[in-house]
Amino acid sequence: MNEPYREEVEDFYMSDLKKPPGEKVSAWPCTGRSGSSSGVSFSCPHVFLCLSLLCQAGSLLGHPQCLDYGPPFQPPFHLEFCTAYENFGCCDQEKDNSIAAKYWEIMDYIDPQGHKLCGRYIKDILCQECSPYAAHLYDAENPQTPLRNLPGLCSDYCSEFHFNCYSAISLLTGDKHMQECCETNKTRFCNLLNLHDKDYCFPNVLRNTDLNRNLGSVVEDRKGCLQLCLTEVANGLRNPVLMAHANDQTHRMFVAEQVGIIWVYLPDGSRLEEPFLDIKTIVLATPWVGDERGFLGLAFHPKYKYNGKFYIYYSYMDKKRVEKIRISEMKVSASDINKADPHSERNLLELEEPAANHNGGQLLFGVDGYMYIFTGDGGKAGDPFGKFGNAQNKSALLGKVLRIDVDGKSTTGRPYRIPPDNPFVSEAKARPEVYAYGVRNMWRCAVDRGDPVTRKGRGRLFCGDVGQNRFEEIDIIVKGGNYGWRAKEGLECYDTKLCHNSSLDDILPIFAYGREVGKSVTGGYVYRGCESPNLNGLYIFGDFMNGRLMALQEDEKTNKWKQQDICIGNTKACAFPGMISSYSKFIISFAEDEAGKLYFMSTSYPSAYAPHGSLYKFVDPARRAPPGKCKLKPVPVKTKSKRIPFAPRAKTILELLNEPPTMQPPGKSSSTGVTRTSSSKKAKTTPPSKIKASTLKPASAGKKTPKNKAKVKNKPKRKVKVTKVSKTTPAPSSTKRNPRVTRMKKL
Repeated sequence: MNEPYREEVEDFYMSDLKKPPGEKVSAWPCTGRSGSSSGVSFSCPHVFLCLSLLCQAGSLLGHPQCLDYGPPFQPPFHLEFCTAYENFGCCDQEKDNSIAAKYWEIMDYIDPQGHKLCGRYIKDILCQECSPYAAHLYDAENPQTPLRNLPGLCSDYCSEFHFNCYSAISLLTGDKHMQECCETNKTRFCNLLNLHDKDYCFPNVLRNTDLNRNLGSVVEDRKGCLQLCLTEVANGLRNPVLMAHANDQTHRMFVAEQVGIIWVYLPDGSRLEEPFLDIKTIVLATPWVGDERGFLGLAFHPKYKYNGKFYIYYSYMDKKRVEKIRISEMKVSASDINKADPHSERNLLELEEPAANHNGGQLLFGVDGYMYIFTGDGGKAGDPFGKFGNAQNKSALLGKVLRIDVDGKSTTGRPYRIPPDNPFVSEAKARPEVYAYGVRNMWRCAVDRGDPVTRKGRGRLFCGDVGQNRFEEIDIIVKGGNYGWRAKEGLECYDTKLCHNSSLDDILPIFAYGREVGKSVTGGYVYRGCESPNLNGLYIFGDFMNGRLMALQEDEKTNKWKQQDICIGNTKACAFPGMISSYSKFIISFAEDEAGKLYFMSTSYPSAYAPHGSLYKFVDPARRAPPGKCKLKPVPVKTKSKRIPFAPRAKTILELLNEPPTMQPPGKSSSTGVTRTSSSKKAKTTPPSKIKASTLKPASAGKKTPKNKAKVKNKPKRKVKVTKVSKTTPAPSSTKRNPRVTRMKKL
């Protein structure tokens, strides 16, 4: 697929593939902080296949989590009651009103003296449901464990509360055991509310600078590695080269395999049994490891919802045994919106490929409505075609970014129109389709949707251009731009003679990295989704050969880009339901869905016929959007094909942490955390010891009841009317656990 081609990479691949398919990537052992467009200033030599927690953020890494097992959020509106958490926490206005209603119902049973003594304590305890660390306070990090009735309280605070307000315990909890044993026994009560991890008990959790430093921001470890998490979305794919959406409000995902098959995935995660398109008998693809030929590109027309048109890019061999690239237009079936019309193909453009590698393959529509085509330079090594190579030859279509209007026809017989503002339409020897040139083999490009509020950045074209043998680069494509190849590779000269004679107006990459970092860039996307607001503006990409994930952040003042590594699978930061701790090594492509959520595809064995590819979604564990903000309403889709439910293969982090500890031979120290092996082996773990309120035995009898405590009025049989705290007051609520997450059977 990516660079270098078969002859150059065979040894590299085979050395990695001596192990059985299933190799996974976990954390990166980074030896530097970050890089910039001016050079490389870090080194991560190898991928470790065990979860060694190399990207942990020091000795104490906070893990904010709400009672619904998701990250905290910034409430969209002011909180009137639990104001301590109005900037960041686990309550929206509705939940805040519900807690306030419960508070006033409790206070209705307490005398005036009790209001003064206990009001603050009761409010603090109730509002811990809004704490960004609510899951820890209620011992609810794991959906499989019982939920506490009351939050974990620090020893001193618990003693003060019990001394002053022991009579309020029966109002705060309906737990009969706690009511019977603990109103008169402080020791038993505080033992039940004890947390094993003292850093998370209330109110210590508010004072802990390590836990609250940069709370709500993307978590970084000491070396600057961004802590993100993954969920597995699809598996069993044969070299998934791309995922696209039709922008038709159905929120379907179309995933293409290199062999020439496109599958439809529905919003519920299921896949349709029959493919959207199957042209594997036409597509030129082989089982050779690293072969770049095959089905490479897919783009839906901006008005697909109305005209049903989409476009494909693939390798094929003509009747004279000449290898070519074909770009075609097709239409959806009139009888089934989940099937393409196999007889609708209209050939737009064919390019003869002088070699089997450097096939390009990206198709996309810009915000201008035109289609952009990204071609490779023709293959071999060093672009040896002609005096200056294909990439610098504007009369050749290879090594270019092309732009065409698929909605028109030219007067010269082309099945497309040339946009009148293409940069070289008036240059006699140049092909009018050329939009930019001097590219080697751009592998995966994307259009920036722009900032959701300001629209800044909208329409920028980002590409990863695979290097020859020294540098990989990320470029922003501009009209008429010369990106330097083969005169330059990355930021330096490749062909010295051409380089010294090249234009000073060559477009330099926004970022380039050397072989000590990676060997084959896979271009990504600028995150503009709703679900993870922290990631807005980050350009996320990776390296095909070593599985490294990276991000670029633009400095708006200097217009320079800062690079940071992305670490996946941290067992503490990613201890959420559904999160996994590893991914298949060879990163083939990135994608975004209709809502802007970001994904990538990778495989453990880079052969077009090997069903070892998977699709993963990025998740920021530090912050999410407020509940309801990103709620989708997909247009219903009628399906004629059978739906195949998603069956995950990767073990989640919670499953790994819940596995029983493995006995070790005498003389060997036990491992803390999780030891990752290949997918065919079971991981080892030492689960943390936790104190469960439901299993603790009460301590011995405590002191006698003091006389000067707050008194609770005789509780009437009829429910007391709740004092309103806002225009609309929800009914009193109690802490409830969501239905337990059902574990999917591992295939």
